[in-house]
Amino acid sequence: MAEGGCQCGAVRLRAAGRPSTVVYCYCVDCRRATGAPVSLFAGYRTGQVEVEREKLKAYASSPEVVRSFCAECGTPVSYEDERLQGEIYVHVGVFEDLKPFEPEAHNWFSQKPGWLAVQDDLPRFEESSVPR
Repeated sequence: MAEGGCQCGAVRLRAAGRPSTVVYCYCVDCRRATGAPVSLFAGYRTGQVEVEREKLKAYASSPEVVRSFCAECGTPVSYEDERLQGEIYVHVGVFEDLKPFEPEAHNWFSQKPGWLAVQDDLPRFEESSVPR
């Protein structure tokens, strides 16, 4: 069981079992949503993740995508895509223990900033590694 939450503690979450995938994302939408040049997500089946949603706010960042964040402190929490029914992608940084979340791939590598050096041998996908 992985546990975590937002910076202020208003949103808590638990994820049961292993994630289906752990991927870096360099897309423009993720950069804007986080303010960082790259995001790291753990993908789960929706039923594996329990979120105390009272302080969770959702934003439709595109017609298919809803991003959730803490309404109090703004910490990005998750990403859901209607084309990926039954899946939720949680920002790895919200978890207390990061050891279980070893990255497996780089998504949207075509949008990576040129000045950001990547020095691993993980697969690089020009777009998403997850079919939509």
